[in-house]
Amino acid sequence: MVMSGENAGNEPVGGPGNRPGGGPGDAPGGGAARGPGPVRQRPSAPLGLRERKKRLTYQAVSDAAIAMFLERGFDKVSVAEVAAAADISKPTLFRYFPAKEDLVLHRFADHEDEAARVVAGRPSGDSPLDALRRHFLDGLDRRDPVTGLCDVPEVLAFLRLLYGTPSLVARMYAYQGRSEAALARALGGGVSERLAAGQIVAVLRILALDNWRRIDAGESADRVYAGAVQAAEDAFVQLRTGLEPRPRG
Repeated sequence: MVMSGENAGNEPVGGPGNRPGGGPGDAPGGGAARGPGPVRQRPSAPLGLRERKKRLTYQAVSDAAIAMFLERGFDKVSVAEVAAAADISKPTLFRYFPAKEDLVLHRFADHEDEAARVVAGRPSGDSPLDALRRHFLDGLDRRDPVTGLCDVPEVLAFLRLLYGTPSLVARMYAYQGRSEAALARALGGGVSERLAAGQIVAVLRILALDNWRRIDAGESADRVYAGAVQAAEDAFVQLRTGLEPRPRG
């Protein structure tokens, strides 16, 4: 069995995981045209001036870098050129972004613990799979770029940059690993919960990638929508029932 909704609903729920050291997520208000951005901001105290300036710097440097990468290609733009365009030193840039790839994947940072937050904040009586299924279907309905179901030209350009650059794809797996760890903690943290989290994160990744591939091949988001919903429904049924049916008593 993968993880039944009934069993999952009885697991203790921990707090959401922390975001990576590679930088905070996009600032509130990031639209779909800019690529993946936050879909749910967690409640938090008002940010101080220093933290607001830090986040604005993250965003400005990342935006400048992505514009250059889209124009010339990721491998043809140096970190020194990005630092110069952002009017900061190279050592300062690396204090914000430990690796060149993080300049792009910064836009995914706020999504790392999104599944964990959905589980932790689910309504009473809902199982984790109930909450995650509803959240993903809602994302499809809103054409959230994270679901792959978005045909905004700027988003497509960003995703082509991401999926077309091997080093970015490799770095993306590290982000997904942290997402998996955060979800496992939210589910309870045991071995069963870690196995479940790995399967859930893999399902969400595959669904989004399949949606994006269809759109990248020329289909519109509206045309892909019905099939994307059915694929998601089938995927969550499989998560609930496992890869093989239970033996009958």
